[in-house]
Amino acid sequence: MKTNFLSYKKIFLPALLVLFYANGCKKEFLDRKPLGQLTFDTFFQNEEQAVQATNAVYNQYRSFDCAALALLSCSDIISDDADKGSVPNDQQPIQDVDDFIAGPSNSFFSALWRGHYRAIARANLAIQNIPNVDMDAQLRDRLVGECRFLRAHSYLLLVQWYGALPLITVPLSEDEYYAQERQPVEAIYAQIEADLLAAIAALPEKNAYASKDLGRATKGAAKGLLAKLYMVKKDFPNAERYCMEIIQSNQYSLEPNYANIFTQSNENGTESLFEIQAAAYPSPVAGPGASPYNMVQGVRGVPNLGWGFNRPSDNLVAAYENTLDPRRKATIINEGDILPDGTQVQDNPQILYARYNKKAWVPAHSGLQDNGPGNIRILRYGDILLLAAEALNENNKQADALIYLNQVRKRARDSSPVPLPGLLPNVTITDQALLRERIYKERRVELAMEQHRWFDLVRWGRAASVMQAVGKTNFVEGKNELLPIPQSEIDLTDMKIMQNPNY
Repeated sequence: MKTNFLSYKKIFLPALLVLFYANGCKKEFLDRKPLGQLTFDTFFQNEEQAVQATNAVYNQYRSFDCAALALLSCSDIISDDADKGSVPNDQQPIQDVDDFIAGPSNSFFSALWRGHYRAIARANLAIQNIPNVDMDAQLRDRLVGECRFLRAHSYLLLVQWYGALPLITVPLSEDEYYAQERQPVEAIYAQIEADLLAAIAALPEKNAYASKDLGRATKGAAKGLLAKLYMVKKDFPNAERYCMEIIQSNQYSLEPNYANIFTQSNENGTESLFEIQAAAYPSPVAGPGASPYNMVQGVRGVPNLGWGFNRPSDNLVAAYENTLDPRRKATIINEGDILPDGTQVQDNPQILYARYNKKAWVPAHSGLQDNGPGNIRILRYGDILLLAAEALNENNKQADALIYLNQVRKRARDSSPVPLPGLLPNVTITDQALLRERIYKERRVELAMEQHRWFDLVRWGRAASVMQAVGKTNFVEGKNELLPIPQSEIDLTDMKIMQNPNY
């Protein structure tokens, strides 16, 4: 269900003026006077404008740079979970990413960089200016907390993709941006941590929001992102701490039926910690509430719902320990399947062995094809339970780890339309190394096609072995764990931003 917040009817348009430092816009564009009445000097005058500025940060995560082919290429497709998909001759740059032959000029590497630094630019502008607005103090602090959460979200993605980064926390001019150098990973981690701790202090719990504001960042979302940061850092005691605070908050619970997590009717449901909100506007209007996430992964052919990229791989199909695991059917669309709206997926002769991501499926709607209504699930409770299990196991608390691992397995088992004795039995292993393997396998099938797999493989130190095992022989250990820095950024900074090793 969409809300007033989700429709973003009034977007902070002047924030677009700061985007130049992320995408290298030509100087003559920058020299033009802004159109309309609003400028940096006349904005941030009241509460409404503070809300609009915050909404503009959220809005960036629905952009094509942040929510479409670049995201999927560098999370699902680059991993063993998915292949490029679609027709063979469409989007060779994606295939290059999947084959580990893409270089610094690949368009999708620059898209991710550009998209998330745009979000950071908008967040920086809001964080700097909202504290000076004469408005309700509690709302003011909350909005700043939301922006700090969103800035942390972008930096956590960027640092995992690229490693050392320019660390920008205030609005910059073009010249100031091009003078930036990469800062150590530890400095990026410290900023993410500081932002999330500040967000935790400022944000309400999920149940404190009115229905019209569901989807905004919450205390639980900030704790979840912080737990992910600590897992990346291998700080397992702190990861355990924040996972347990989420679990003990009583704000979240597993959706009883796994397949229902990803339906439009269950957006922002009991399992949701954070989602990117989207709402289709009726055709022919390309509304600002739309997202291309669903469209680029949609069934290509009959029914014609999208472009067909991000094909679940043969390796993923085989990864489920039981073919009757309800999660497999809830994750993968095959030719011949009957979709939830009653339509049947027809054979597309242009696509060999077609499969599609069911978690991104939305039925035909009144908006344009690329004006998709489906939310993007970023953080959910099942993910937190498995992070808790992983952290607890690393902290030598195997009995506690089993509790949360088996909660996830029980929900999957209970999602079967008919009781199946012996399906997905509880795990009883207490050996740390063996239990670690079971948790890793569970994360894969529980979170498949939700853009987690690549980051998990890299933080586990397993990217090289897994890529070699699935035939991605071009993967070079010590190189391909990170993406190359976009060549455009290196050029625009006169090589102040240096390339990652071996590129």
